[in-house]
Amino acid sequence: MRAARFHRYGGPEELRVEDVPEPHATAGTVRVRVLAAGVNPIDWKLRRGDLRGVVDPPLPLVPGRDAVGVVDEVGEGVDDVTTGDTVFGSAGLGGLSAEHAVLTAWAAPAAGWSVEQAASAGLAMTTAVHALAAVGVLEPGTSAPGPVGRAGGTVLVEGASGSVGAAAVVAAVAAGARVVGTARPENHRVLEELGAVAVAHGPGLAGRVAAVAPEGVAVVLDAAGADLDQLVALVGDPAHVVTVVDPVAAGRLGALVAGGENDVAALRTAAALGERGLYLPRVGRTFPLEEAAAAHRLAEGGFPGGKVVLDLRR
Repeated sequence: MRAARFHRYGGPEELRVEDVPEPHATAGTVRVRVLAAGVNPIDWKLRRGDLRGVVDPPLPLVPGRDAVGVVDEVGEGVDDVTTGDTVFGSAGLGGLSAEHAVLTAWAAPAAGWSVEQAASAGLAMTTAVHALAAVGVLEPGTSAPGPVGRAGGTVLVEGASGSVGAAAVVAAVAAGARVVGTARPENHRVLEELGAVAVAHGPGLAGRVAAVAPEGVAVVLDAAGADLDQLVALVGDPAHVVTVVDPVAAGRLGALVAGGENDVAALRTAAALGERGLYLPRVGRTFPLEEAAAAHRLAEGGFPGGKVVLDLRR
């Protein structure tokens, strides 16, 4: 089969499309014929070697943690899907930027999603759900409101127009929280359509947040890797701040850290919000598998237009 993989750490040019052995489903897993695979920051961070010493997967590595595909092998003990079913999901630290991939967590996509949206939904919502649970907006392991959600508390989402930030806005609003989201002015309309109050990020943020949330902010979710010191000062307690991008600053300040895991419950939350028309991942550009390096280059450069997706139907 064809897959994009890298043999050594480096730039996008290290990502090559090659013939590799096909994986096969084992107990508790399913194999899919991949229709599309999302490109996430974890993919290019692994490729660049940013996580060496923390995560050291064996090379060569096929990146990719988001995919949608048609099940063509079902492992022992799996009884919720059958061959021919379409599912979206994830597995380990990669392996999904390929014609066939093995999933360890999966769910049926929302009926209203396009293939590209289904390839973009899993990791973003999983990361958002775990982060919101860490600060009490959701109950851990569920989409049920936590104490902040039940109280209608205000959540500040820094970087709310990105994939994780937008997913966090949707999940927090659905849980009953009031959300203030930061973004570039050209993305404010997108946030307002998701149910957030939009403000510009950058210097002077505390004053802008106070103007729209005079009652104060209960918790903060950092999905942008911005100035975590500023966010902790704004909310007043590092235990009420969670970041999904800056564990180093979080460790220094005592803030919380959350990340995406292979989580069936979170995937089902994504699909359920999609069925309600609330969660419609924004797709910016698609590339064929053979242009995986170009897809990584665009995503790594901070492309603001939405998720970058590899379309394996092309």
